[in-house]
Amino acid sequence: MILRSARRHLLSDRSFYASLLALALPITAQQLVMNALNAVDVLMIGQLGDTAVAAVGLANQLFFLMSLFLFGVGSGSVVFAAQFWGRGDLANLRRTLGLALLIGISGSALFSLVAIFAPETVLGLYSQDPAVVEAGSRYLQVVGLCYIPIAITTIFAMILRSTRNVKMPMAVSIGALSLKTLLAYALIFGRFGLPALGILGGAIATCVARLLECVAMLSVVYLGQLPVAARFSEMFSVERAFLSRFARTSLPVVLNEMLWSFGVTIYSAVYAHIGTNSVAAVSIASTIEGIALVPFMGLGNACAILLGNYIGAGDSTHASTYARRFLVLTIGGGLLAGALVLAVSGSVMGLYQISPDAQAYARRVLVVISAALWLKAANMVMIVGILRSGGDTRFALFADTAPLWTIGVPLALLGAFVLHLPVYWVVLMVMADEATKFVISLWRVLSGRWINNVVLQM
Repeated sequence: MILRSARRHLLSDRSFYASLLALALPITAQQLVMNALNAVDVLMIGQLGDTAVAAVGLANQLFFLMSLFLFGVGSGSVVFAAQFWGRGDLANLRRTLGLALLIGISGSALFSLVAIFAPETVLGLYSQDPAVVEAGSRYLQVVGLCYIPIAITTIFAMILRSTRNVKMPMAVSIGALSLKTLLAYALIFGRFGLPALGILGGAIATCVARLLECVAMLSVVYLGQLPVAARFSEMFSVERAFLSRFARTSLPVVLNEMLWSFGVTIYSAVYAHIGTNSVAAVSIASTIEGIALVPFMGLGNACAILLGNYIGAGDSTHASTYARRFLVLTIGGGLLAGALVLAVSGSVMGLYQISPDAQAYARRVLVVISAALWLKAANMVMIVGILRSGGDTRFALFADTAPLWTIGVPLALLGAFVLHLPVYWVVLMVMADEATKFVISLWRVLSGRWINNVVLQM
């Protein structure tokens, strides 16, 4: 009944759509360009063969872990930043930025050290193929040099978004990633007079572009005196009560992302155990899935900002109503996106120069992914956009990670190591995690118990 009511009023509130489009479109555009350019990167690497695709895909697992750590730090901070902005509290917004930077830079430094000094150890956890480990290690040592600049850029971008400034982070990111793709093309294949370095060229291009992205972000923020242009004294003048409240709400988000990311890396290790063709197939299919999920990343981020601003301003009625509308839009859009992925999968797979077995596996993985896309989209918006915006981070931690570790990971291990199933059947078994997560999260959203004003007494 609640969802039917939401559908009846879905088109009746123009202010909702104005706010939604103003926030979601720039974020979606940024994510779309990012995923499209990443797909181009994978396509370029795909010209070098299965080993190169698998090496880069597995090397990027460490970056994937770090990205999710940073996303957890940023998302936990946005819970406060969005509500502080809704309340008009600039001083505490800047304190939130300072804490997020401190945690994000510290964590990314550890990831960088691992990437530079122990790449073989990391990759050995995923693959026993010496050629894959050797090529991936060279790639990882180079990209590990840019992890700290990535952390700085990510935190500033996420806090800026909480102030409803989504266009500037979009412009900086699109510029940097476009440069990365151009440099990667030149350095991978030896164009424009540059040497052909293969996958090492892609790593160098990533480092150069990410460093320039960080410089551009800080320059625009401080030269333009944006709300996040904080002095050190403003960022780090934090009282114990503030730190305690921040930790209680934000640490579950960081733990959520890390537990989830470790679970997903176990999936990658399972796929690698099945075979190099399976890793290449899942890497390609996941890239296509990432593009299909782009609109829902925009919706989720817009949802978190909009609902957080309303909750901080004390308007829980609008927050509850808009949460349901976001959910209806996500489910409908997810079903449509899944159908589109299925329709274009055959044409897209013909672009990759990989073995026939890897192509066949990738097509079947895409069938599974397209059928479950609406589930993933809905879970993303409910957990990241709705539950976290209301400070309900501990329940979000439970909803996101409990099904993963009690259902998804055991089923993946069962399918690969006991039943010895092909990779596409293992991916299908893993989707039981998403179905369970959906039921748990939907119950919480509809209960209304997720709304908490975490900045009320700060």
